[in-house]
Amino acid sequence: MNKQGLINKAADFVENSADNYISEPIAISANLAGMKIFENPIFAFGSPDDQYFTTFKEPSVIGEHFMLPRQWLPEVKTVISFFLPFTTAVKKSNRRNRSWPSEEWLHGRIEGQAFLNKLCIYLQQELIKEGYNSLVPSLDKRFWARMGPKTDASSEVSFTSNWSERHVAFACGLGTFGLSKGIITSQGMAGRIGSVLTQLYLPPDQRKYENIYEYCSMCRTCVKRCPVNAISIETGKNHPVCSAFVDKTMEKHNPRYGCGKCQTGVPCESRIPRQPTNDSMN
Repeated sequence: MNKQGLINKAADFVENSADNYISEPIAISANLAGMKIFENPIFAFGSPDDQYFTTFKEPSVIGEHFMLPRQWLPEVKTVISFFLPFTTAVKKSNRRNRSWPSEEWLHGRIEGQAFLNKLCIYLQQELIKEGYNSLVPSLDKRFWARMGPKTDASSEVSFTSNWSERHVAFACGLGTFGLSKGIITSQGMAGRIGSVLTQLYLPPDQRKYENIYEYCSMCRTCVKRCPVNAISIETGKNHPVCSAFVDKTMEKHNPRYGCGKCQTGVPCESRIPRQPTNDSMN
């Protein structure tokens, strides 16, 4: 199996899987029945020996608890990262109400993540069928994500995990971080990210950027879009404030939750934003 073969399999799964469409029994509102959640994914392929993975173990990035690709799968030869862009229906709906997530976005966050997991499992199984051992770190029993006390005085709460889809996406060449800490890809940042490790060797893609915020224009639109002022140009994203608001959306929309205001109605919603020129910055 080559890169294009894997990409074609993923696209076919996304287009034809019933799980990528909201069924009538689970639709929050009747008019959402049949809504498609994701468009076709985009992929990036990285080397498990990329120096960035070692860098992620530094305390100032993620920490020693970040597990290297070979710690998950010793025989790994390729790190596969992909981005599933939300459909226009999901993105457009969440631009409107400035205070609460749209019903479409709630489906995208919850049913969308469930579908992403199924796509990861599907790709893993297809690779194994071809004779290549493969693993999905985020679905492995060793994976964990938590909030807990930090050891330094910069924040009372730490939001961390031993495998970060965003950092992995950056290392593989999928995109760079934005001010809101999401990943800006060639298809924007309104969507979900997944990854698979495999024994199959696929040549690493060349990163088209050098800096972690290279695709972010620092336009401050996400700062204005955040309903709880959790983003600032000076300090970036305040995760505890953001998380507290997401908890409130759970109270309002239980069992669903989400926000996504910093991912919609912004220049990086569906593309890499145009970088400001020197004239526009004066």
